[in-house]
Amino acid sequence: MRTDDFSRAPRRGQGNALFLGATKYNGLRQWLTLYRTWRPFVRRMKASPGYCWHKVYYEPPFTLGTIAVFTDRAALLAVARSPEHRKLMRWVADGSTDHATGGFIRLFDAQQHGYTNGVWRAEDRSMEHIQSYTPLPGDAGDRRVDDPGSEIR
Repeated sequence: MRTDDFSRAPRRGQGNALFLGATKYNGLRQWLTLYRTWRPFVRRMKASPGYCWHKVYYEPPFTLGTIAVFTDRAALLAVARSPEHRKLMRWVADGSTDHATGGFIRLFDAQQHGYTNGVWRAEDRSMEHIQSYTPLPGDAGDRRVDDPGSEIR
């Protein structure tokens, strides 16, 4: 159901700020060097106020990325100012392509409303469909979920 109460959602569903980033490393040697700095950074991040959850993802051949969720943007940005993160970023983005050849960081803020069902629903524990879709630009009035005419084709 559509809601703005995520108090029963898993910790990662309670966050309001999301970090998405990736770095394209040059090879295994760089990964080994990275690991020595990455582990202390992860310990710091997990212990930081406002940390909710993170996941590392891999894209061949040598890209590693991180998705991390925090209670708010201030908590996310505070982690970025840690000495461990500073050391990591100074090594990755040292002005050369010795360690990595590309990277990006995006920050996202959660919308006030979202969706929950069952045990994660704060209002009750029902597993129900919403009655109407969230409007798209150009929609005039409700677009009912149970109306096949509401589907995008």
